[in-house]
Amino acid sequence: MPHLDPVPLANVQEDDIRERFEHYRKTRGFTPNSIMTMVRRPNIVRAFMALNQAVLYEGTVPEETKMLVSLASSYAAGCRYCQSHMANLSSIYKASDEKIAALWNFEKSDLFSDAERAALSLALKAGAQPNTASQEDFDELAKHYDEGQIVEIVAAISLFGYLNRWNDTMATSLEQLPAQLAGRALGAAGWDAGKHTA
Repeated sequence: MPHLDPVPLANVQEDDIRERFEHYRKTRGFTPNSIMTMVRRPNIVRAFMALNQAVLYEGTVPEETKMLVSLASSYAAGCRYCQSHMANLSSIYKASDEKIAALWNFEKSDLFSDAERAALSLALKAGAQPNTASQEDFDELAKHYDEGQIVEIVAAISLFGYLNRWNDTMATSLEQLPAQLAGRALGAAGWDAGKHTA
């Protein structure tokens, strides 16, 4: 049960925020409860949505890779809400259910390229506490990505550092669509919604 309920869309007064929320609904099939809770402070939700756009949807690292990196980082942090959302977005950006499920064994799975393996390895190490990212991880990344792309990958991990803390602290209730996708793609790995049930 969430500590704060999402604000109903009818109660959101700011046109720019309502427009962005509608964009999320059209592209994802729902507006995330995380930002529907955050909207109590409009400038926080505006800043978050701008950062989310810049990190996940701009640059040259493939969006599928960024979504999988964000999923791995959320897995390391233990946030079930973000795991389900990133499984959903990985699917939207063309990762198959098989690839999403194989994330937990990415080092041995032929579904992942060496570049993806380097990014996912960093995500797991940087998403955990304590953070165990090392120079070797960055040396491996540098074989596949330029410095700007490395910044994009670390930005995705860092964005989810914020979201993992937000959603686990708030016990944000999970929406039906990402819950169904996570159950389908991650259920065999033991995924469940945990405290994020409505």
